[in-house]
Amino acid sequence: MDEARRLIRVRTRHNKPAFKRRGLHRKAKLADVWRRPRGLHNKQRRQFRAKGALPRPGYGSPAAIRGMHPSGYAEVRVFTPAELAGLNPEIQAVRIGGSVGNRKREAIQTRALELGLKVLNAKDLTRAVEIPAAAEEEEVNEDE
Repeated sequence: MDEARRLIRVRTRHNKPAFKRRGLHRKAKLADVWRRPRGLHNKQRRQFRAKGALPRPGYGSPAAIRGMHPSGYAEVRVFTPAELAGLNPEIQAVRIGGSVGNRKREAIQTRALELGLKVLNAKDLTRAVEIPAAAEEEEVNEDE
């Protein structure tokens, strides 16, 4: 694990260029995702230095840590509390899916805490519970 931590530090220090799509700054409709330049006279395809780097295998991270979170854990996406059952808290961390609502998110977060799992995108859900109580107090004050 010590070697993995060292490799993660090296990966974050590695000065990798931002692989920008050609013509991205010219048209608003172009998405900021890499597309290989294919034009016959394209300077970026011909690898002129000032036109931006092309993704190559040499820019990749070491295979031992590829896909790992910077904290050193392997990410596991979870949508239900039942999916937490077979996870190893020493090498895996949980990322709750974006489509999960607050009620199920709270159940997942409490269950992960019981199992000793780290939640990478944990939310403070105490405020969500307090808001309805504050709204009831305002209604009582308005009636007086």
